[in-house]
Amino acid sequence: MNSFAGLRVGLIGPLPPPSGGMANQTKQLHRLLLSEGAKVELIQVNRPYYPVWIGSVRWLRALARTGPYLVRLQQAARRVDLFHIMANSGWSWHFFAAPAAWVAHANGIPSVVNYRGGNAEPFFDRSFRFVKPTLRLASEIVVPSPYLEATFVRRGFQASVVPNVVDLERFAPVPARPGGRQWKHDRPEILVARNLEPLYDIQTALQAFRIVHQAIPGARLKIAGSGPEQPKLMELTSELGLGDAVSFLGRIDNEEMPSLYRSADVVVNPSLVDNMPISLLEALASGVAVVSTDVGGIPLMVENRKTALLVRPRRPDALADSVLDLLKDGDLRARLEKQGLALVQQYGWSRVRDRWARIYRQALERRRTQPRVKVDVDRTRA
Repeated sequence: MNSFAGLRVGLIGPLPPPSGGMANQTKQLHRLLLSEGAKVELIQVNRPYYPVWIGSVRWLRALARTGPYLVRLQQAARRVDLFHIMANSGWSWHFFAAPAAWVAHANGIPSVVNYRGGNAEPFFDRSFRFVKPTLRLASEIVVPSPYLEATFVRRGFQASVVPNVVDLERFAPVPARPGGRQWKHDRPEILVARNLEPLYDIQTALQAFRIVHQAIPGARLKIAGSGPEQPKLMELTSELGLGDAVSFLGRIDNEEMPSLYRSADVVVNPSLVDNMPISLLEALASGVAVVSTDVGGIPLMVENRKTALLVRPRRPDALADSVLDLLKDGDLRARLEKQGLALVQQYGWSRVRDRWARIYRQALERRRTQPRVKVDVDRTRA
């Protein structure tokens, strides 16, 4: 029996561009729910500004989106059975996630708050007194990792874990390296697939790559992503004397990412804060060995020296040593590739689908009658 057939879902979240993790997951979930027979009304929170110049004025752009967004929410609430709200930290929570939960409440339909902010801990420390009333309205709180689950439990709210979904048909490994070649190309290629923002610490990746490049002069680094840090990072690249060894690819559409992963010998994730980065799951599904910092939920995703190599953040020397270990030790790299590929199978839609069916069923049964509070929340806590 298809649990989704005929179900009317209001899916609320961002869409690419830019191709960030939550935007890609929203797009993918929309497609998968439709394939299961659900009727999905997509309410995009990052629709383009019109006229375009509004996007350059901070407060005006917020106001320009808020009014039409609330109208779309209200209209959708009259047509759907439940809201599935893709939620993030910061102003995104206040402008998009919270209003959706309150509109669902006002219209008597259940809401599933699918919280994905890797920066949840500092955000909650600052703003939980504002977040908590909205969480009390949610029929279900869903997070993609045990790391975020613990963040909610510490504040007295129960959350269910439903992991990110990886398209295992698109993200798949390439055949064995041609001719017994050590690397996929004549020279090793390292890939960083994170946006150029401070929390992803691309600076440390560049500093580590200088060490790698000194040991293997033919090595090349590709950086797939865009963001405000690009001018500073390009200047650093020049200062480090890396020149043509580093390529800034800019924003890459998710449809092009499988071939980019497959061309890499090692994927590096230098982030300072993270939850359950879909980029790491896509790399593992593509049969690529991963070196990552051990921040946030990452150690709960992968195990050091079994499915990835993990290092402390802001340690370019340790990051470089791990990359060199993989480039020089083909057996280690092959073992991590094989075990990472086995691990990522649990993130395919066939394994995740039933979890979402259960969450939706529980939300429809509960509706608004039971609060999501698990234990008493300390009233003195912000």
